[in-house]
Amino acid sequence: MATLLFAICLISFLLIKNSPIDPIQAYIGADMLKVGPEQREKIAEYWGLNQPLMTQFLNWGSALLAGDLGTSMIYRRPVADIIGERFLNSLALMAIAWLLSGIIGFVMGIFAAMKKDTWIDRLIKWYCYTLASTPTFWMGLLILIVFAVWLRWFPVGLGVPAGVLAHDVTLLDRIEHLILPALTLSMIGVANVALHTRQKLVDVLASDYILFARARGERGFVLFWRHGLRNVALPAITLQFAGFSELFGGAVLAEQVFSYPGLGQATVEAGLRGDVPLLLGLVLFSSIFVFGGNLLADFIYLVLDPRMREEKTV
Repeated sequence: MATLLFAICLISFLLIKNSPIDPIQAYIGADMLKVGPEQREKIAEYWGLNQPLMTQFLNWGSALLAGDLGTSMIYRRPVADIIGERFLNSLALMAIAWLLSGIIGFVMGIFAAMKKDTWIDRLIKWYCYTLASTPTFWMGLLILIVFAVWLRWFPVGLGVPAGVLAHDVTLLDRIEHLILPALTLSMIGVANVALHTRQKLVDVLASDYILFARARGERGFVLFWRHGLRNVALPAITLQFAGFSELFGGAVLAEQVFSYPGLGQATVEAGLRGDVPLLLGLVLFSSIFVFGGNLLADFIYLVLDPRMREEKTV
């Protein structure tokens, strides 16, 4: 994990520094014509942008080891505070989408395998193949047009109602603004889980021990529960936890479409305005988040697969 994070930080830092975006110009904004060369130099000196490239990276790395992620150039606040505030919003969005996509995809894959070569199987496969080739932002725009513009069932965007004070915002208001972004992410994430679960269960149902179980009279749900569930659960869990990175990337696009105030929107703002401390902090945090998801999947294996516990004991 340490080597992974170091490589990600170094590569991200070099990419940001070689981008065509001038952080000083992005920092100044609309007042660019009113700021002279001397003031630009003072701004660069204040943020350490006039130092050599590796010196900037080493200064940032030494501060990081001391627990300081730096100060955001956009928000003029500590990066850790911004990530902590935005992460709560993104966590609610990604958790709901992750659970829905995993559960619905797993159930759809089981139905497709149990009803192989029927109209149910063909319908589910068509649905999954269509979603697998659908961009997240396009799906988000389509859902936004249908449910927010045409039907007017949900608000167009934002995380809370516009013009309402923070202490007047209710939990129901937050849930109402969360539904459409979560629906977008969950619909996209269903496809991979459903298709992989279907293929794995088809292979399981064609095995010899399933043939023996059928000969004993086991059918339908009982057959799946006794002999198929654990065999298809492990690949589904692997895929679901490995999809943390795709979920985070999809959240960036979904939050932009719905103007949802999460980590994704902060990442886009930091990239477009050259906010190096905030962007590096977000990259570092998202890497730990994805790594933690994969590590959690490995621990869950020990619970679901007794063979791994036996090998560990030996």
